[in-house]
Amino acid sequence: MPCLAAIVALIAPRLTIIGLWFLTGWFRGVFDGILWPILGFFFAPFTLLWYSAVANWWDGAWGPWQIAGLVVAILFDLSPAKSKRG
Repeated sequence: MPCLAAIVALIAPRLTIIGLWFLTGWFRGVFDGILWPILGFFFAPFTLLWYSAVANWWDGAWGPWQIAGLVVAILFDLSPAKSKRG
């Protein structure tokens, strides 16, 4: 099941964010306000998912692997192939 969720997150990150928001407490306590999740939803969904994954899985500890994952998420969000995915 986690592999299926990861595949869905790669194909449709916004759908994954909506599902996590309404069906789980994944984003609870990760952000202080509502502004960053909304901006992340529209402009950087992969980065939003990775940031919340680091907050949930590693208690917000940013090591080299977490930073590498953040770089990959940012590259996915800024990718020129983004227009082809839609």
